[in-house]
Amino acid sequence: LQDIIPQPLLDQYLSMTDPARAQTVDTEIAKHCAYSLPGVALTLGRQNWHCLKDTYETLASDVQWKVRRTLAFSIHELAVILGDQLTAADLVPIFNGFLKDLDEVRIGVLKHLYDFLKLLHADKRREYLYQLQEFVVTDNSRNWRFRYELAEQLILILELYNPNDVYDYLRHIALTLCSDKVSEVRWISFKLVVAILQKFYTNNANALGLNFINELVVRFRHSSKWVGRQAFAFICQVG
Repeated sequence: LQDIIPQPLLDQYLSMTDPARAQTVDTEIAKHCAYSLPGVALTLGRQNWHCLKDTYETLASDVQWKVRRTLAFSIHELAVILGDQLTAADLVPIFNGFLKDLDEVRIGVLKHLYDFLKLLHADKRREYLYQLQEFVVTDNSRNWRFRYELAEQLILILELYNPNDVYDYLRHIALTLCSDKVSEVRWISFKLVVAILQKFYTNNANALGLNFINELVVRFRHSSKWVGRQAFAFICQVG
């Protein structure tokens, strides 16, 4: 129970996840409920999150991907409302589930990946380093905008990790994206590569920077394919 809004009104809202209502009232009612949830959570405040927690978990496992997609697009906003402790306890498991969902759902967490990760403690954030490379693989390889969004997010995410982590994990993703079949993805990836180099040198990780430059020379400057050599020229141009 809470005293922020009339309890009957809250009860009415929570009942929107009842499957019977979807059959008799509106087939889209669970989606409407998911769309409104951050606003309801903000109104109630984090001290009353217990009123919404079960409903949120029910929506997060809804059979309709449109419902899960709606939550995926707003989970970073909910994390701001709930704070780091509740986010770690109640949102991270759901976030992890969305990471393994359909591309239509994954794109929701991907578009705001930086916004969510920056709210986590450093140790929890490091757990996602290995998982980031899973975004390179999509249900449909022709979904190039997914990989484009990944490159854009990684440019932002660089600030959240130390140079060694960037070198060990994010560097591989950047190199893979630089060889993408779609030119738009390659272009944004060249900017990612330059951002990684800037990360190394602004943090005095000169050895890592030099290793990465040598890798770029071997992979692209001396590539047997013209598109590889062109990529090297574009990387130099962006830099």
